Amino acid sequence: MDVPVVWENRVRFEETDMQGVVFYANYVTFQDETFSAFLRAVGYSYEDVEDAGWDMHVVNVDMDYRGQASFADELVHGYRIERIGESSMTGEYVARRADDGELLAEGTVTHVAVDGETDDPTRIPDEFREAVADFQETPPES
Repeated sequence: MDVPVVWENRVRFEETDMQGVVFYANYVTFQDETFSAFLRAVGYSYEDVEDAGWDMHVVNVDMDYRGQASFADELVHGYRIERIGESSMTGEYVARRADDGELLAEGTVTHVAVDGETDDPTRIPDEFREAVADFQETPPES
């Protein structure tokens, strides 16, 4: 599956551990930054979510670690939504080192759409679904 690169970063010293590699939990932060960049890339930002009266809550994160990155390494992060249901969606995340393409981490995150006022689960708006389908080479499963 093609996972488009939507965010890049250079590993900062504070993101490494005593072994000199990226501390594992930082990949979840990287994934979150990548999701925000994905929203901007599809043309449906968090501001658009708020303006449309809904929000998203993370309900599951699954991450597999495949390689190591060190201080000052340049990383590229890809994201795509693989499935959109009635009120939930699951995205696929991939992190690679930019210079050699080594896979560093991959995983999924599931968001649930909630009403912006009540926090009750709500249907993911059609405008969002269409923006995602238009952006991705392979549309999400439903």
